[in-house]
Amino acid sequence: MLIDSHVNLTAPQFATDREAVIARAREVGIGLMLTICDRVSAFEPVRELADANGDIWCSVGTHPHEAKENLTLSVNDLTDRAHGRVVGIGETGLDYFYDHSPRDSQRAIFLIHIKAARETGLPLIVHSRDADAEMAEILEQECAKGPFKILLHCYTSGPDLARRAAALGAFFSVSGIATFKAAEDVRAVIRDMPEGRIIVETDCPYLAPVPMRGRRNEPAFLPHVLAKLAQIRGWSLDEAEAQTEDAFFELFDRIPRP
Repeated sequence: MLIDSHVNLTAPQFATDREAVIARAREVGIGLMLTICDRVSAFEPVRELADANGDIWCSVGTHPHEAKENLTLSVNDLTDRAHGRVVGIGETGLDYFYDHSPRDSQRAIFLIHIKAARETGLPLIVHSRDADAEMAEILEQECAKGPFKILLHCYTSGPDLARRAAALGAFFSVSGIATFKAAEDVRAVIRDMPEGRIIVETDCPYLAPVPMRGRRNEPAFLPHVLAKLAQIRGWSLDEAEAQTEDAFFELFDRIPRP
């Protein structure tokens, strides 16, 4: 089974042809998709899409870009919504590249998500950009207080964060960035990711892989990501599919495995 572990199907880029995008994904063999909530205030359309499609599940959370809009977010705001087809907490984390929200707000909201992940047992879907040292420190400090599942999505950070997160049992997802010509540093980290803890994603509508780079990304492009992962790791396509499928269901264990 091909699984796209991170899609943004409620993004405005899909407003006019969402059903066609989902149909194209199914046509190329995408058997399951996890659509992501980027703001708790916009959660209902995410849940509705998952409820309407047996092969789509969802998360609940607020992206670090949007942290400034949810300064009163509570753990209960997340845990009260974390049922049914909700199988992840996030996307959350730190983004010190764009700094669309103040850093102290990003940190505070991130900690709320961590507490919700610990309480629910659902994986924490983590976005980290230009914040490696602080991200590693927060994850280590919080894991010492009590375990929770970690997914570092669309991993493009450095080897030190990867090593420290792997020591905490973190999983990693590989996106179309791995196909970019200038991303050899990303590929080097992927080569050293822990066996059994690697999954794949498109992060659509963003980050279309080569040879679709520059276009709106969609789940139907996932096979290009999987092929690059197989090449990087020295796996056959069948091995890459099996490895990423097994890892996905180990991490998102609330989803019944077909």
